[in-house]
Parts: sequence; C-alpha cells; structure tokens
Amino acid sequence: MRSLIRRRVAAEAPRDPAPSRLSYRLERLMLTPGFRGFVRIGVPLILIAVIATSYFSKAENRNALAARIDAAKQEFQARPQFMVRAMSVSGADPVLTSDVIRLLPLAFPVSSFDLDLEGMRQTVEALAPVKSASVRVGQDGALEIRVTPRQPSALWRDGQTLRLIDADGVEAGVVGARADRLDLPLIAGDGAEQNIAEALSLYAGAGPMRDRIRGLVRMGERRWDIVLDRDQRILLPAEDPVAAFNRIVALNEAQDMLKRDVVVVDMRNAQRPTLRMSEEAALALRRGAEIEINNGAGD
Repeated sequence: MRSLIRRRVAAEAPRDPAPSRLSYRLERLMLTPGFRGFVRIGVPLILIAVIATSYFSKAENRNALAARIDAAKQEFQARPQFMVRAMSVSGADPVLTSDVIRLLPLAFPVSSFDLDLEGMRQTVEALAPVKSASVRVGQDGALEIRVTPRQPSALWRDGQTLRLIDADGVEAGVVGARADRLDLPLIAGDGAEQNIAEALSLYAGAGPMRDRIRGLVRMGERRWDIVLDRDQRILLPAEDPVAAFNRIVALNEAQDMLKRDVVVVDMRNAQRPTLRMSEEAALALRRGAEIEINNGAGD
C-alpha cells in the first residue's frame, strides 16, 4: 500500500524541465562550428568514401566505369566541329609540298584530338629544304601547314654531291648538276660550308669579274682560292681576304691584269703580291729579254 502511494505521489509531482547532463553536452557540442560542420559534411563524405571504396574494390566495377569514360570521351571527340577533313600546305613548291604530304600520311576525317601538332611540326622541319614550319587546325576543319623554305645562297660540292646551302650554311637540298643552278656561286673544300658568309662576301665584291668566277675553294680550312675561267686562280690570305680581293678587282679594272697570260695571282702575302705567268708567256718574255740583251751587246 505504501509503495502504491509513493508511486502516485511521484507521478503527481512536477517534472524538472532542466536537460540531462548528456543532453546538455550534446547541445553544447552541436553549437561548436567545427563539430556541426563535421556532422553535416564530414560524415556524409565518409559514408560516400566507404561506399565508393567498397564498390570499386571489385575489378569488374572499375573496368565498367573506365569503359563508360572512354565511350563518353570518344563520343565527345568525334563531334563534327572537332573533325579534320583535309590538309593544305602553303609556302612550298610542288616538290616540297609532295614531300610534306608523304611524311604525314593521315586518313581523313580524323579528330583534332588525335593529331600531334607539335610532332608534325618537328617532322616537317626535319626536311632539309624547310627552315621553319607551323601546323594548326583551321576554322574550316582543315589541317593548315605553313612552310618557310630555306633560300639557297650557294652550291657546295661535297665530294661528288652538289648540295644547296643557305646563308647559314645549312643544307637546303641537292641538285644533280652544276647547270641546274648556274645562278648560285659554287664553293668547295673542307670547311667551305662553315665559312659561307665570307664566301658570299667575296662573291658579292667581285663586280664585273663575277661572271668569270667558276668557284671558291677552301684551302686547308683556313683560306680561299678563287678559281676563274681560263684556268686562272687567285690565292687569298687567311686574314681579311675580302680586302685583298678588292685590290685585285681594282687592279684588273685599271690595267686588265687578268686578261693577260697570268695563271696565278698570289695575295697570301699582302706586302708582296706575286703574279705567275703561263709557260708560253714566260718563254716569250724570256726570249724577248734575250733578244734585247743580244741587241744591246751588238751595239
């Protein structure tokens, strides 16, 4: 009976509105920004990571995802706006154009994502006649290749091969015979292509003698010989050959020196230029001197 009365009294007593100790601590913890962010963001991320790890731990699931990504990528890259349908080459002659096309065998149409533009540019610039090149995909869906060819400045006789070289001494092609490029000066000898600038300066300063120059020969990798028609040769010094050749040009214009029976003009010693006559001219000169001596003795 007493227990029943106690229960009735406890039930009828007013309840304490204060929270419990655990509830109070939880409410205080939820008021902390870091904990609240962890509950709202961190916990879902952890759950997602756990689920994803469990899912992709199976090889078939990973392969299926990779296949879907590849399919989506190929579908995107195969869109019409990304397709290249033709190739154009500008700045090159027909022979060089055909060489460029031969080096870049492409099956059109092809996606622009499948083109290695930098590699193609390097391939085109590897051609001897090409100085520089640019490769890009134009707005009309064409692969545009702009070529800047090397401008040959001379012919270099390398053994039995005639090579075209530009002003920097870089090969720009090969010709079959000297007659194919009579407009270019001919150089030969070891190291001739490495001193092309000096050879061009000599050729430019030849003036009216230019048409008589058959070629320039590099001697001992240190100096030039200028070979003229009529088997005449001008031996230039290693130091300042242009100035020495200019003296020869001036003397020839004033006295027609090279129209005489001169075989060699030796300018290797600038203080003592030497002329070598042909054998016939030397014999004739010697006979003339002997006649004069005999005539003088008779008088």
